[in-house]
Amino acid sequence: MNDVLERPPQAAEPVVNDTQRTATEPEARQFVTFRVGDEVFAVPMAPVQEIIRLPDLIRVPLAPPALKGLANLRGTVLPVIALRDTFGIDEVEPNDATRVLVIDLGSPVGFIVDEVSSVITAAPEQIEAVERIESTINSQLLLGVVKQVGGHELVMILDFQRLMDEQFQGLAAGAADNAASQVSLGQAGSPEGGLQRSTADDGGDEMQLVSFVVAGQEYAIAIEHVQEIVQVPPDIVRVPNTPAHVLGVMTLRTRLLPLVSLRCMFDLPVEPLTDQNRIVVISLGTGSDQLAVGVVMDSVSEVLRVPQSQVDPIGRVLAQHNRLAEINAICRLADGRRLVSILSAQKMFENPGMKQALQVSDQETVAHEAVVAEGRTGASADDDAQMVVFRLAQEEFGVPIDTVQEIVRVPDELARVPRAPSFIEGVINLRGAVLPVVDFRRRLGLANSQRNDRQRIMVFTLNGTRTGFIVDSVTEVLKIGHRHIEPAPTMSVDQARLIRRVANLEKAKRMILLMSVDQVLDADEQQALHAAAAA
Repeated sequence: MNDVLERPPQAAEPVVNDTQRTATEPEARQFVTFRVGDEVFAVPMAPVQEIIRLPDLIRVPLAPPALKGLANLRGTVLPVIALRDTFGIDEVEPNDATRVLVIDLGSPVGFIVDEVSSVITAAPEQIEAVERIESTINSQLLLGVVKQVGGHELVMILDFQRLMDEQFQGLAAGAADNAASQVSLGQAGSPEGGLQRSTADDGGDEMQLVSFVVAGQEYAIAIEHVQEIVQVPPDIVRVPNTPAHVLGVMTLRTRLLPLVSLRCMFDLPVEPLTDQNRIVVISLGTGSDQLAVGVVMDSVSEVLRVPQSQVDPIGRVLAQHNRLAEINAICRLADGRRLVSILSAQKMFENPGMKQALQVSDQETVAHEAVVAEGRTGASADDDAQMVVFRLAQEEFGVPIDTVQEIVRVPDELARVPRAPSFIEGVINLRGAVLPVVDFRRRLGLANSQRNDRQRIMVFTLNGTRTGFIVDSVTEVLKIGHRHIEPAPTMSVDQARLIRRVANLEKAKRMILLMSVDQVLDADEQQALHAAAAA
């Protein structure tokens, strides 16, 4: 597999000056010196665990730019940070001189440097506190300077602890967090999104995980949170005005399921869906409180049984600003050559983007129920609702037939209105009255399209102003049974206001997004519309 790590080779020992090692003064101190860009730095010898060549790295999605990935250091998960990125220096390709300093900061962290120079010994009078230093880094990150040593006028002593505290929220506390997290890993439903332990036949503690691959990296999630695994349907209903990672909704038996792309959530390159893709239906909660979402993966690998001893908490260093909160731990397989990132269902559902896609507030639920109840009022004897169905891009939308004033062709020319909002295409003369016309695609953030004979203008009355909306085509007037109409999943504030219901026609394999016409434009947009009509 692409994410299998080989054991990182050991670097050659740095060049050491024997005369420097033999300090005549008892208070002399030893430092490891290294270069980053044009600057030379030093670090006290004590916290330096070892110096290695740059190992193979597993990229961590949503990581800070300086965090280059994770390495397997003899069974230990080692975060590796590039000091060039941390200092804001342009990146260069690694070469034979590139090294990783493994520093003990409560837990080991690797720092990529351009080269390691030597081990030096400095007398007390050569070490001074930092005052004025012109360099590429903030002098607050320095412990001091060493003068006239190793052929350099000044060598800056870098404070790795302060660097981590400022940029990675304090790695020193990570060791304590790791110990606490190790306990929570065995507690299903814990606030930290712990994983369920299962007792194996030999009495050892194990976790059961479903593993899957995204962009060449392997992830897993506790099996108790995996409801099922299904293929990607041929048609996904796209919902306008939703975050990029929300692909749309699909019908899963008798319910609607929002679909989320893990590639987009983790800021990985987006690729077209293929037959290899699978949807992992992840759930949280029980009964009426259960939340469920379909997460699109590149492929599903296997069900793993992992001993607790092979699982390491991710640590705070990888959770800058909670950007990696979804990754709960790393499990080491195949003697540490295979690293699998364990996702926390609890933390995934706490992601702001997931909340937009999954959580419907009490007010929204009441509003949805009110809309459904309102639709049933005045329904025909056979309990059907009449909807005018139209297309935008590849999706079908519907509006109640009594909200549509008329449907007209798009004229060859529209009069442009100066300083009008971008979504207002212009105005037309409709039987002696000025009709402002809105490009519905542009209003919903969809791609523009060329004018063609199939397009139509649907005329509604919005807050007393007759308004036309250009749609790709008007397809039919459809009677839809209310048993097929259900609340739409909430994926964004705008979408929740505009699209409250969905017609789920399972037998016909169709989904029609039902719009609330009075919510097509907000108050400011309607004011701009009035101004355009009066122009």
